[in-house]
Amino acid sequence: MEVLLINRPNHICKTRALLALILLMWVPMEVMAGTENATHLSTRPSSLNIGALFTLNSVIGRAAKPAIYAAIDDVNSDPSILPRTKLEVILHDTNCSGFLGTVEALQLIENDVVAAIGPQSSGIAHVISHVVNELHVPLLSFAATDPSLAALQYPYFVRTTQSDHFQMFAVADVVEYFGWREVIAIFVDDDCGRNGISILGDALAKKRSKISHKAAFSPGASNNTINELLVGVNLMESRVYVVHVNPDSGLTIFSVAKSLGMMTAGYVWIATDWLPSHLDSLESPGLDTMNLVQGVVALRHHTPDTDLKKSFMSRWKKIKHEGSSGFNSYALYAYDSIWLAARALEVFFNEGGKISFSDDPKLKDTNRSSLHLTSLRIFDGGQQYLQTILKMNFTGVSGQIQFDQDKYLVHPAYEILNIGGTGSRRIGYWSNSTGLSVIAPEILYKKPFSTNTTAQLYSVIWPGETTAIPRGWVFPNNGTPLRIGVPYRVSFQDFVAKDKSPPGVRGYCIDVFEAAVNLLPYAVPRNYVLYGNGKRNPEYSNLVFEVAQSNFDAAVGDVTITTNRTRMVDFTQPYMESGLVVVVPVKEQKTSPWAFLKPFTYQMWLVTGAFFLFVGAVVWILEHRMNQEFRGPPRKQLMTIFWFSFSTMFFSHRENTVSTLGRLVLIIWLFVVLIINSSYTASLTSILTVQQLTSRIEGIDSLIASNDPIGVQDGSFAWKYLVDELNIAESRLVKLKTMEHYIEALQYGPKRGGVAAIVDELPYIELFMSNTKCKFRTVGQEFTKSGWGFAFQRDSPLAVDLSTAILQLSENGDLKKIRNKWLSHNVCSIQMNEVDSNRLSLTSFWGLFLICGVACFLSLTVFFCRILCQYRRFIPEAVEGDVEEIGPPSRRSRPSIRSTSFKNLMDFVDTKEEKIKHLLKRKGSDGKHDEASKHDEASPSSDGQAHSPS
Repeated sequence: MEVLLINRPNHICKTRALLALILLMWVPMEVMAGTENATHLSTRPSSLNIGALFTLNSVIGRAAKPAIYAAIDDVNSDPSILPRTKLEVILHDTNCSGFLGTVEALQLIENDVVAAIGPQSSGIAHVISHVVNELHVPLLSFAATDPSLAALQYPYFVRTTQSDHFQMFAVADVVEYFGWREVIAIFVDDDCGRNGISILGDALAKKRSKISHKAAFSPGASNNTINELLVGVNLMESRVYVVHVNPDSGLTIFSVAKSLGMMTAGYVWIATDWLPSHLDSLESPGLDTMNLVQGVVALRHHTPDTDLKKSFMSRWKKIKHEGSSGFNSYALYAYDSIWLAARALEVFFNEGGKISFSDDPKLKDTNRSSLHLTSLRIFDGGQQYLQTILKMNFTGVSGQIQFDQDKYLVHPAYEILNIGGTGSRRIGYWSNSTGLSVIAPEILYKKPFSTNTTAQLYSVIWPGETTAIPRGWVFPNNGTPLRIGVPYRVSFQDFVAKDKSPPGVRGYCIDVFEAAVNLLPYAVPRNYVLYGNGKRNPEYSNLVFEVAQSNFDAAVGDVTITTNRTRMVDFTQPYMESGLVVVVPVKEQKTSPWAFLKPFTYQMWLVTGAFFLFVGAVVWILEHRMNQEFRGPPRKQLMTIFWFSFSTMFFSHRENTVSTLGRLVLIIWLFVVLIINSSYTASLTSILTVQQLTSRIEGIDSLIASNDPIGVQDGSFAWKYLVDELNIAESRLVKLKTMEHYIEALQYGPKRGGVAAIVDELPYIELFMSNTKCKFRTVGQEFTKSGWGFAFQRDSPLAVDLSTAILQLSENGDLKKIRNKWLSHNVCSIQMNEVDSNRLSLTSFWGLFLICGVACFLSLTVFFCRILCQYRRFIPEAVEGDVEEIGPPSRRSRPSIRSTSFKNLMDFVDTKEEKIKHLLKRKGSDGKHDEASKHDEASPSSDGQAHSPS
């Protein structure tokens, strides 16, 4: 106990000493950490300069200025961003001048800014990008949308808004959605306008559309200049206009267009984001302003409705400066640009970055210049700071701020607006990953790709307050009618020919074209121009080439649609079917005296004859035992078989069938005979009534295999087809100019300087044979399939509208009436009749023969099974007397039926059924009598035993 009391104070002292040591060690560590943090913070500058460069007095500038100041205030008041460092903004006005903007940019860089915000002008951005590249100062542009600024040439240019690259693809999707093929681009001829429209052309090309005309005007153009521009535009076909200008002067376009009557029904106006930016920036757009843009479809940057954006919007009236305009989407991008620079600086400092500037040895002052170029210094940490900016990822008031590998903001999206009344109506969205949709892109991003909706928009109220989708083009109102090339034919002039009366041409093809044009809902002024010298048919391929070269607006006539021609021009729906056929001279073949044998092939004759005999024999076997008509001497029975067999061909057989099996076989056989007779009669009728023609040429294959000359119509594509596709030597081809040449060449033949056959299109051959009273015929089948159509220049809207009109003519019967008017003559059998095609082979009847054969086999099987059963019942109990009664007198001397043999069986089969039944019946009664006798003999014996005396 004493020991414990003595040691306790020592233990307490040791514990206290240990705690004191730990405390002494911890205090220096905390001091050291605080010192390190303080040292880290002390390396940051107390203030940093960020430059802002844009046109203050502009639609974009008036919205961006208060947003930038608000962002600076918010950053400086946020303790988590750049503590102990105050951001200062240095604002310079470019005054919408490329030269002044460059000067202002140089003055701005003199202030040792770490980043520059702006400019809004793409032209100024191009110049300033070279400056910041040299001085390593990141340039964050919230409004320069020129797609070419994304080039590798400008590494320090960072776009914090959406590029026009995506906006133009959105416009192209809208154009495709409504089915337009051509647009007219109206734009300011500066860097932003030219490059944006260039991207639009590429985007439309991917949709199989195009810019038919580029209407450019210089910046600051007068109303008279714009008026002249729109007057020229209004004379063109397209009625779809894409307006890509700046928001400060863009409304002048619509003011002039309205005065020219171009804001009415039938016109389509698509404006890029400049128009919503202008309208949004106005406190309350007046009726005069809104009346200028009624029915316009416009695109606006889409920014998700986040809480951060709603908070910013609620503060807008408080943060905007006096004299500034209303809000537009560029204010959001300007606000986020400041925050992007600040957040990147925070990361930059945390990663050990330092702010320092050094002189550029390339910049030297000269005695003759007052420009102090040496005041421009290089930002030493600019490269590191740039990479930090490009890696940032945060949510701003405009949405997600994150850059892809091409330095574009991720998830570019636009709203599709329809201007009407006193405001605008959103009809859908567009994003680069979901396309057109009525659902917001941020919602679609959350869904699997397969569930994304297809392209769709809400209905649009177009200029003129119409909801019907405009056609998008009209016939040009410039007073110049269409120049239509018409082949000047010298043969087959029923199709197209020169005419003395207006319109100067006539024929089937012309009537079809005129009827189709009359169905169009608009007038089509036109002049027909004959193509050719009138001495020979023109080369149709050359006529099509003239259309492709814009020497003609269209080609109307018997123009065949071929693959090579479709590469040059656009064709309408075919109004006449066509195809190459072979026509030959023929000789009439006299009917042969043995023509009655031609309906059946020899195999069919042999099988049919064999079945007649086979069925006759089967019926004889089935009827022989019970039918007296099938009995008698062997010679008589053989004659009965032959007579009965072939008399069934005419259903004149006299013998009646009494057995069930015999009747079954006869019924099936008579059905087969009925089918054979009917087929034979029809085939023989066809062979004897249709005129038989023969020719050495049987079709295109035999024509190719021969070395005979071939006639081809002058100017036809058949010449090139036979040479290029079928490899026929040109030396074998003979050009024929007129129908008389056709007749002479075929009648003379190869030996007399003519041709063996003519290859031409079916419509010509039909007319040719009709006019020659069917003296010629075609052989083989059509070996090409094509049609006739009207040729127009590439992407001509008339080709589409006339195709619809041709289909309407076909549906209402007018096309057939026109054909009957010009081409209704003697109708010839277009193809030679071939005897072999009418001959009936065994293939067509083997099923019937199979059924009949199976019926005969089954009947014989049943018959013989029945005979064997009777024979087995009869043989064991038969007696000699019975044998004598069965067979004929000559066979009754046989000793016993027990000695069975094949001859006995045949005798049994040959015996009448009635007699067999009688014997079996008698045998049965005798058996019963014998049993009774045995029973009677046994009964007396038992009685005797019963009554015998004891």
